[in-house]
This record gives sequence, C-alpha cells and structure tokens, in this order.
Amino acid sequence: MGMTKKMLEEVIIEVIKTCYDPEIPVDIYSMGLIYGIKIDDTFNVDVEMTLTSPNCPVAESLPAEVEAKIQGIKDVNKAKIEIVFEPPWQMDMMSEDARLELGML
Repeated sequence: MGMTKKMLEEVIIEVIKTCYDPEIPVDIYSMGLIYGIKIDDTFNVDVEMTLTSPNCPVAESLPAEVEAKIQGIKDVNKAKIEIVFEPPWQMDMMSEDARLELGML
C-alpha cells in the first residue's frame, strides 16, 4: 500500500520537529509556529507557518530550512512554505511540553 496523505502528514510533522527556533530550545512544531499543513492529491505540500516575530533573526533561513527538509521526504512532490503573521503568534500557542521545557508551567 502506498503512502496516504495522513501518513505523509505524520512524516512531515516529524521532519518539522527537527527544526528549531534558534532563540528557544524547542522545535517549531511544539512552539505552535505551524498553522497548517495541506497535502494535495499529487503530494504537493503547502505549509503555513509563522515566526515568533516579524523581525526574527531567522525570518529568511528558517522557512527555507523547513521547505528543504520537507522537499527531502521521498514521497513529497513539491513543498511550499508560506509565512503569515495573522493570527500573531503568542506564547499560549506552544504545546504544554514546550512550556514545561521552558519552565513556564
């Protein structure tokens, strides 16, 4: 049986979890920076993500890193990252684990 969208999404999430915000020792998925992952029938992947702030030092490099890593998944046809600042990222978008990790709970 081939890869399903659901399976692919799980692989993508695992890959995204290897990308970190340089200022915070938590992966960007747990940070809540990924707003959406869309996969179409030909396995093109669109990811909507935000940054902790518009002048984040990795505003250029982080999306490129995420895109390259997703593009590297063998079943992915084409990956595209879209950066959005609506809704603005807030601390409460972080997973409980991430907040625990940062001593915020």
